[in-house]
Amino acid sequence: MTTAPPIRVLLVDDHAVVRRGLRSFLQLLDDITVVGEAENGRLGLEAARRLRPDVVLMDLLMPDLDGIAATAAIKAELPDIEVVALTSFAEESRVTAALEAGASGYVLKDAEADDVAAAIRAAHAGDIDLAPAVAGVLARRVRRGPSVAATPGESLTERERQVLGLVARGFSNKAIAAELSFSERTVRTHVSNILAKLGLASRTQAALYAIERARDSAAGERR
Repeated sequence: MTTAPPIRVLLVDDHAVVRRGLRSFLQLLDDITVVGEAENGRLGLEAARRLRPDVVLMDLLMPDLDGIAATAAIKAELPDIEVVALTSFAEESRVTAALEAGASGYVLKDAEADDVAAAIRAAHAGDIDLAPAVAGVLARRVRRGPSVAATPGESLTERERQVLGLVARGFSNKAIAAELSFSERTVRTHVSNILAKLGLASRTQAALYAIERARDSAAGERR
């Protein structure tokens, strides 16, 4: 059996002790390897260009190009590289800004080390991984019943709207399959159909679409 190569990770954080701790843990894992470090967003972008990692673990508050701007720059120039935000803040504005910039995960710095590794693996696999506190922030904006409501002209089926709502809440394909009682293969098919119908390129864009829809729906109800 062929063993997959380890996931190549770039660490970008302005605190050396944070980078050192992350490297020490991640290097113990057979399926993840740290290929470089950078102390700010500008150097992180340069390192991403040079090293072409699979995943960048990105702090958000840094000097000389913050993490959100660096994430947007990486995704614009090197779209195959996934970015996971690693930060101390779970405010809705920061979460949304990071996802809008292209992040595929959002992990808090007080998370368990295994949760950081899980977020890296999920991003590499094409899933969105959100810390429970962060998922809760987003869930409150999309949990308006069992599914995302339809708008005139939208072609999503009721089942696809359910799947979209769970994607926006940070559920992986495996978790969606368990929640809705069908196979992961069926989930993948639904996700592909959702992206095609809405003209979106990624699960992150689909999550943001659902969040914006929930925001518009809430605003309409207040009027």
